[in-house]
Amino acid sequence: MNNKTIYHENKEFKNIDYSEKSLRDREFAKCTFISCNFSNSDLRDNNFEDCVFENCNFSMTLIGNVGLSNVVFSNCKILGVDFTKCSKFMFSFKFDNCMLDYSTFFGTKLKGTSFVKCSLREVDFSESNLTFANFQDADLTGARFSNTVLEKADFRNTRSFSIDPEFNKMKNAKFSAHQLESLLHKYKLDIEN
Repeated sequence: MNNKTIYHENKEFKNIDYSEKSLRDREFAKCTFISCNFSNSDLRDNNFEDCVFENCNFSMTLIGNVGLSNVVFSNCKILGVDFTKCSKFMFSFKFDNCMLDYSTFFGTKLKGTSFVKCSLREVDFSESNLTFANFQDADLTGARFSNTVLEKADFRNTRSFSIDPEFNKMKNAKFSAHQLESLLHKYKLDIEN
């Protein structure tokens, strides 16, 4: 294992194919990645601080012990990624118009995380803390919420979610009136507009 860390600061990486490759023991600060392919790559033990990823592919990427601090993902494909393996020391990011289907955030602290206009199909948010999280205009088809803290989270205009208020903390969470059926689904009520 390489013990020497490689540092990158204020660099732009564009159209680079890292798929199926190992990229380890690196630190990136204030870097931008545009249209890079990280699918099935090994990014373990890297740190990304104040970085931006635009139009990148992270499908099935290994991110064990990866530090993500103040990282922005925009228009990225992030399928089947296990965010529970990330370093908890550096763990803050936002997603804008990303596809995060089949990923897991089980038991993570995601206070204030933004998932605006994202596809979050079959994502596991069980036992996570999503206080102040923003899910506006997101697709939550099949997403799992169990023993999840959703206090003050914003679900306005979110599509296809199913959340049981009895098994999640939801004080002051924001919903649109037309979303009541998604909260009361288990009671099999006939709700008309």
